[in-house]
Amino acid sequence: MKSLITAFALLLATQTAQAQSLVFGAGYSDFSDSAADDEAVFALEYQHRPFYEATRFSATWGGALTVDTASDVHIGIGLIGFYTFADRWFVEGSVMPGYFSEGDDLNDLGGEFQIRSLLGVGYTLESGNKISFAITHKSNASTHDDNPGVNSALLRYHYQF
Repeated sequence: MKSLITAFALLLATQTAQAQSLVFGAGYSDFSDSAADDEAVFALEYQHRPFYEATRFSATWGGALTVDTASDVHIGIGLIGFYTFADRWFVEGSVMPGYFSEGDDLNDLGGEFQIRSLLGVGYTLESGNKISFAITHKSNASTHDDNPGVNSALLRYHYQF
């Protein structure tokens, strides 16, 4: 597990010069299984410069690390899309398949392979940095017999550089 976190940190460090933004998030996770322990959650996300840009839409790739207070960890890599509307407002969506490790046996999501999907709405500040509110869902998309899933609500700060 430590090797996966180390590999993700190295990926962030080697790509920082080309990065579009780092996103810091904090919120709350609600596990679908009633026996699971709902937890506070923290997230760090890297978003690369867009590989596609149109008038209001852009697409990029990124990686995300999510850890909750029970030491449940998800690390994923995938696609991110932004749609800008009403001057500085935007909608963000992403899909990031990856690895999940439960820190608490009650928070088992049915397997190590989990897909994080995200839908958020945010505002771009004068500095170019952004703030957003996002809802995420993690599940194994029924690739395992057990697929309880977990939903999270996050307040996020997007640091541009």
